[in-house]
Amino acid sequence: MNPKHPVYIISKNRYDVRLTADALEEMGVPYYIVVEEDEYAKYKAVIKQGRVLVLDKKYQDEYDPCTTEEWKSNGAGAARNFIWQHAIDSGASWHWAIDDNIKSFGRMNKNKYAKVTSGTIFRAAEDFVERYENVALAGFQYFMFRFQKYKRPAFVKNTRIYSCLLIRNDVPHRWRGRYNEDTDLSLRVLKDGWCTIQFNAFLQDKMTTNTVKGGNTEDFYAYEGTINKTKMIVDMHPDVARVTWRYGRWHHYVDYSPFKKTPLIKKKGLEIPEGINDYGLVKVAR
Repeated sequence: MNPKHPVYIISKNRYDVRLTADALEEMGVPYYIVVEEDEYAKYKAVIKQGRVLVLDKKYQDEYDPCTTEEWKSNGAGAARNFIWQHAIDSGASWHWAIDDNIKSFGRMNKNKYAKVTSGTIFRAAEDFVERYENVALAGFQYFMFRFQKYKRPAFVKNTRIYSCLLIRNDVPHRWRGRYNEDTDLSLRVLKDGWCTIQFNAFLQDKMTTNTVKGGNTEDFYAYEGTINKTKMIVDMHPDVARVTWRYGRWHHYVDYSPFKKTPLIKKKGLEIPEGINDYGLVKVAR
């Protein structure tokens, strides 16, 4: 079973380290990968025909980096806006926007993690969020935060969505900011009264910041560290964000408690079948 909404990978200078693309290939999930024009030939040589899209430069020219300083790169936000419009033009009501440094995807069930080899968790996530009128964003929790010793709910409501996002196309916002554009978009939809869903039942095994060459690592993190991106989100959302030092580097801390009371609103006439639907997933020993 595969997702019904289009899947996009945003990639830069990682044609030889195709973690997310390789993972989706193994799962049999169709996808597009969006790259800049000067790297098109390199990606086309290693990605299946028809899957490589060239970023329209007008999205880079029109992008709001939320800073007046001149930089070599303004991050991945322009490519994210490009795929948003590409998905709308295709007639899709939602789309997936996925980073290019995710090794695999998996399912947590009864505190046990299992890597998945099909796109079924994407379809299950889509079906779940479409039960509600007011979900704007959804996504998978990081594998590194699975905490197998503790009980976790199947999903958490109204928090940030990172790296692997399912986005409702009629949300009246677009990506902005040189850094932390995921956090900014999550906060803007939450402040508008929308809900977000972060799935603990479905996980993404994403490489941590600065551990994979290419992408934003070479453009700015390798030289600047993380303090500039931390300051930007605090400047954009001073009411809920602050600077903190954790895990040996600067981070932002965001207080999502003001949004926790926003309820999910079920669609009228919705009937949810009783019992557990595993979507045909079967656990296999390897």
